[in-house]
Amino acid sequence: MRSALAARESAALMIDGRTLEACWLAPEREHRPTIVLLHEALGSLSLWKDFPERLAQRTGCGVLAYSRYGHGHSEPLKEKRNIGYIHHEGEVVLPELLAQFGISRPILLGHSDGASIALIYAGKYQDNVSGLVLEAPHVFVEDATVSGVVQAGLEYETALRQKLSRHHQDADGIFRAWHDLWINPRFQRWTIESYLPTIACPALLIQGEHDGYGTMAQLQAIQSRVSQTEICVLPGCGHSPHREQPDIVLSRVAEFISGTQHAQHGRSADLPWAAAALMCRKSPPSEIHISKVNAR
Repeated sequence: MRSALAARESAALMIDGRTLEACWLAPEREHRPTIVLLHEALGSLSLWKDFPERLAQRTGCGVLAYSRYGHGHSEPLKEKRNIGYIHHEGEVVLPELLAQFGISRPILLGHSDGASIALIYAGKYQDNVSGLVLEAPHVFVEDATVSGVVQAGLEYETALRQKLSRHHQDADGIFRAWHDLWINPRFQRWTIESYLPTIACPALLIQGEHDGYGTMAQLQAIQSRVSQTEICVLPGCGHSPHREQPDIVLSRVAEFISGTQHAQHGRSADLPWAAAALMCRKSPPSEIHISKVNAR
């Protein structure tokens, strides 16, 4: 493993007709899978802070992170977000991003909305995923989620706006896109449960005991339909395990990846050699409770 945190390479890429910011950390060893980070609904590349570097150091894997359209220093939103945007990210944007970087069979590590995007991708492109690490995933709309969004709306001007402004070109735009979508009555029927039965890779589900945006019903819905599922519940933790309890999360992710590699009997993931060429174009830009189940 690396003795020091690796340096990241930055790029601005045209994906699905939008300019997105991304960063890449090269793997220490050639035959390790690439981990692709998919941020939360109000997240961005910068909000991962040093987690990509620590993840690369702990696992020896290459790590790719990016800000979705409208987030961070990616191209700002120019239109109202529609109900199908999470599906579009998983079915169209993420495949194009992986193709540009030459990445196949990655480990997808998604947080909240990013976890939903990872599930959609894994359900549609099941032969091109090595594993899923899902923090606070949601596969349908719960009252708890809507209540959390409504409360965030009440606190935005006094608490959230200044924080988000440090990480987004258009904090107001990205907040309203998230808030207005989740409280839209038409969105209450949103679900991605139909993608779950076709997922063929192992999955690690991580949930904070005190997550204010979702309940264990989300993890149970995934566990009942996806084989090789592990659930890790972190006591005293809220919606963002990798920020609130990073050491535990890093340890569990490293164990999970080692296990998936062993289960594949040494099958190596393709190295994203295209990433090196793309990255030449730089731009500013506790206790753990675990259960395992085989559903099939």
